[in-house]
Amino acid sequence: MNREPEHELRIPNSKNDWDAYHAIRRKVLFENRGQFGVYDENHPDEHRDGNHPLLLIHNGEPIGVIRVDINGKQAFFRRIAIREDLQRSGHGRMLLALAESFAQSNGCNHIRSEVAHDAVGFYRRCGYTSVQGVPMTGTTISMQKSLK
Repeated sequence: MNREPEHELRIPNSKNDWDAYHAIRRKVLFENRGQFGVYDENHPDEHRDGNHPLLLIHNGEPIGVIRVDINGKQAFFRRIAIREDLQRSGHGRMLLALAESFAQSNGCNHIRSEVAHDAVGFYRRCGYTSVQGVPMTGTTISMQKSLK
């Protein structure tokens, strides 16, 4: 019996995918942090060369987002979110693992991310470390992981 994978990380490929991608980002990363009316679906970074907006699908349903920006051998993970009703269920760990595989398949051997202060413990459990000598900026901490 051939089963479809439960999780898939893919580039949004339809209007519905893009709507889900933006809805998750807007709600989790902006509105839930008190930033209403700030989110820009048409921000040029979403379509810049080397930047890869990705949608996490679970059993056919969009549940998470990440943008992987690739610069040489380094990937930057940006704006990572899991739908709030599905957080703390292992989907974030799966999203990171799939994004790391995506980065490796694109020639990257190192990941950086600006991580919200309340997510630092999660990233540490996933093998990330704080970047030494980089001060906290706003409410984020620079973290990294080697893929070697």
